[in-house]
This record gives sequence, C-alpha cells and structure tokens, in this order.
Amino acid sequence: MNLYTSDAMPADPAAATNGARAYAWVVFALMFCLLLSDYMSRQAINALFPILKVQWQMSDTQLGSISGVVPLAVGVLTLPFSIVADRWGRVKSIALMAAMWSLATLGCAMASSYHEMFIARIFVGIGEAAYGSVGIAMLMGIFPKHLRSTIAGGFTSAAAFGSVLGVSLSGIIATHFGWRWSMGLMAIFGFVLVIIYYLVVTEKKLARANPDNAGGTPVRGQVQLSPRAFLSGLFPSRSVTCAYLGGALQIFIQGTLFVWLPSYLNRCWGMPVSKAAVVAAGLVLVSGVGQLLCGVLTDRMSRNSSVNRWNMAICYCLLLGTLLEIAFRLPPGNLQLAFLAPAVFFLASSFSTCGPLIAGATSPSIHGSAFATMALFNNILGLAAGPFLTGVIADAVGLQVALRWLPAAAILPFAAYILGRWFYVAEGRRG
Repeated sequence: MNLYTSDAMPADPAAATNGARAYAWVVFALMFCLLLSDYMSRQAINALFPILKVQWQMSDTQLGSISGVVPLAVGVLTLPFSIVADRWGRVKSIALMAAMWSLATLGCAMASSYHEMFIARIFVGIGEAAYGSVGIAMLMGIFPKHLRSTIAGGFTSAAAFGSVLGVSLSGIIATHFGWRWSMGLMAIFGFVLVIIYYLVVTEKKLARANPDNAGGTPVRGQVQLSPRAFLSGLFPSRSVTCAYLGGALQIFIQGTLFVWLPSYLNRCWGMPVSKAAVVAAGLVLVSGVGQLLCGVLTDRMSRNSSVNRWNMAICYCLLLGTLLEIAFRLPPGNLQLAFLAPAVFFLASSFSTCGPLIAGATSPSIHGSAFATMALFNNILGLAAGPFLTGVIADAVGLQVALRWLPAAAILPFAAYILGRWFYVAEGRRG
C-alpha cells in the first residue's frame, strides 16, 4: 500500500501499539459509516419504486435498470479505479469517491424524468465504483490476520445496514415530504461524512497502525508487475477463481431481494409504501446481523484449518437456498415471513467466507486490486444482473412468480463452493 510516515521510533512502544489499535478502530468506524452512506444512496431508490412507477409510468424493466445500472457501473470501473487508488493514494481516492456519489445522489433528487434519473444513477455508480475494494484493502492493512473474517464481515455488513436505513428512511420521508427529499437527505449525510473522514484519516497514521509495519517504516509505492504477472496474482489458483464466482453468484440472490422486496410486499402483501419499506428494511437488517455473525463464526471455526472457510460457505449457501425455497412456495403471510427471515440471515454470508479466502491467497501488494476483482464479479454477475433479470421476468410473468423461482439460483454458488473446496484441498492448502 502507499503508506507514508516518519522514520522516528516511538518513545513508548506499548503506548504506540495501543494508540495504533485505537486509531485502527476509529478508521474502521469511519469506513463503516461511509459504506452506510454508499448503500443508503444506492438502495434508497428501491423504496420509491411504487411512487415512480405511477408518477413516471415506468415498467418493471425500467425500475430494475435504474437500480441495476449502479452495480453495473461499479462492476465495470472497480478494477481500473482500484489500480489508480493503489498508486495515487487510497485516502485521497476514498474522499473523492464519497464526494462524487453524494453529489450524484443530489442529482437524483433533482431528476425530472426516467432518463435524467438513469444518468444520475450512473454517476452514483461511478462514485461508488472502487470504495468497497479500496476500503476493505485499507482495513486489511491495519488489522491482524486472525481478525480478517470479522473485519471483512463487519465492514461489509454496513452494506446491509445502509440498505436498511436507505430503504426505511426513504419510504418514510417520501410519504411525509416527497420522494425528492429522500434522495436529498442521503446526499447531505454523505457530504458530512466526507468532511469528517478528510479531517481524521491520513496516510501517515495508517502506516503507524499497520501491524506488519513495525516501527511505522514508510512503504512507498507497490511492486511493479507485468500485466501477465499481475493477472496471475489476481487468479493464483483455481480455488480462488471459484471463490470469486461463488460469492458473486450468491450475491445475485442478495441483490434481487434487496431491490425487489419493497415492491413485493407492496404488490403481493398489499402493504402501503411506507410499511413495505420498513418491513423490507427489517429483513435487510437481519441480513446485516447475519453477515456480521457469520464472519465471527467463520473465524472461530477456521482457527485450526482454513479449509473450514469453504465448509462454512457450503453450509451457509445450503441453508439459504433451502429456506428461501420454502418461503416463496408459501402464500404471503406470517408463515412466509417466518421462513424468509432466517433465510436472509445467510444472504450475505459470502463476504465473510470468500473475502478472507481471496486475501489469504493473493499478495498484500495487490489486495486492493484483488478485492476490486471480487467487486467486479459481485456487481456484474450479482447486484446488476439479479435485479435487472428479475425485472424482465416480472414484466413477463409477474413479480410473485419471478421470486418464486429465485431460490433455484442458489444451486450455482453451492456448486462453485463444492468445486472450490475440492481444488483448495488438491492444491495442498489444508492449513
């Protein structure tokens, strides 16, 4: 990483270590809040679907497109932007990203047609493109290795919590003040966080917090790799490729449910917009809690053997698919909700299994690019494809039928995890 600090040794190593640990958690809190803002800006639009569908006479395909274009832009741009951030500086890059997605969200509040909203949403995606990958790479550099699943699960759980806040607050604000205020307030929250982040986080302080950088020795630049060596570093083995694919295919389900749950509850359960947004947000909150706890459990189960990360990924995916299949075969009602809630608990578990597997198999010097590659897979195959394809199917056969067949999508990540585990053991990585 591009970290800079002074050459002076601290007078009190113990105090310096404690200070570095405290600062690492302060950075984690700020990065967590920025990811909250990221997903609040991204997902707030989903609660507005019933309003925009009537006001602008939009089809489900169009609704799916203004949601799906954000992860599509993220997927396309995350790798090149992450490479730039690794070289230009992660701290400055993150500040610029957050400012851009906040400004673009303000543009969404000012849109007067589908096409204007679509363009504004593209710029939201451009701003958010590399934040997740650059952010988690930064955090991996200031926390010890034995906390990787916990940190990865904790940081990425902000996506679920941000979705909760974005969807629930957006629905409530839109009901009382109009939908434009929903997007405007999301933008203001982002701008406030950018200012705080800019004042608190510096490259020098990050260098001192790095547990593998004893004495705060400056690390300037990256190891320069040829394109072929760089690509080999991103895909060092078949098991890593399976981790990229498995995580993305599981996120196809997550992206679909995050986007379409408010509309499903509004249309099939007959809930008003504000109540549908709150109930959907509650389910997404369960997903966030599950993501965090799955990370803690995975770390605990993988202390003696990293192959257990694959075992946990397989178990989580199996539970997700089974519970979703039961839930969507039931009619709308409390019994369906009783199965849907535990299903979404495992919805985002792939972040706490696949992320550490990829981090453990790739060089720290390209962690930003490795997580960008993971984000590319996640966004294009998962968060972009899921909502859009579901919208197309819903236009043809109805949203209820489209979601009824969604659990079948869990077969693909399950197969990828099984294959990845087999490759992992064959490659001799049992420890």
